[in-house]
Amino acid sequence: MPNRRNVYFYHKPDAEMKEKVAPLYELAKRYDFTLVKDYRHANIIVSVGGDDTFLQAIRKTGFREDCLYAGVSTTGKRSIYCDFEYDDHSTMIEAVTRSSVEVRRYPTIDVKIDDETSFLCLNEFSVRSSIIKAFVMDVFIDDLHFETFHGDGMIVATPTGSTGYNKSVNGAIVDPLLPCIQVSELASVNNNQYRTLGSSFILGGDRKLSLKVVQDGNDYPIMGMDNEALSIQHVEKIDVQLSGKYVKTVKLKDNSFWEKVKRTFL
Repeated sequence: MPNRRNVYFYHKPDAEMKEKVAPLYELAKRYDFTLVKDYRHANIIVSVGGDDTFLQAIRKTGFREDCLYAGVSTTGKRSIYCDFEYDDHSTMIEAVTRSSVEVRRYPTIDVKIDDETSFLCLNEFSVRSSIIKAFVMDVFIDDLHFETFHGDGMIVATPTGSTGYNKSVNGAIVDPLLPCIQVSELASVNNNQYRTLGSSFILGGDRKLSLKVVQDGNDYPIMGMDNEALSIQHVEKIDVQLSGKYVKTVKLKDNSFWEKVKRTFL
């Protein structure tokens, strides 16, 4: 990171976190990094917290492709998005002084609602019924009507997002080197009237997934983008595909995605 010296720290604004993060500010100054108060002037954005904080940092700073993101964990252990532990200053120093880091590119998905509102997700997009009633969606892959879904909802995950909500519903963990999206069902109801695949499926990077909500009175689904809820009423159509935009993150050379998966789950 020799040519990247402008650092913006993203963390909770409460007094306790400000006190906790102060040593990181001093560490950055000691090694001649410039601290900036506006993320638009940064070329390194450091998230301090956990994976949820990292996802918020990406979203609140606009999914910037012209800077590096780094995650510092305050939970006592490294996680999927946080390569550094808060108390391990020696690893941070070695990373910036001895070039022991690599740049890793994570794909994002683009979600468009009713051909109008569009937004990006790094982890996953989810859509669920907002009332105690299953809802119905026609599922299209490109222009092919694939199935009619009847159930609680669906998750569309990126490869890195496959370790989160997607994994909790028995979806597969996908190598982030594969440009793809994974679709997983939430409590599908299969009977004589409705029939779904009943398992997760993976779509290649050039595919487009379209979900058309059948207007039967359950027309206000709850939609989640990463760890935020999206409030849009009367949704009819949702299009999801890889965006072509990547988030560049700092990776320690001895901390690959599969090492993280092993450390987190095994």
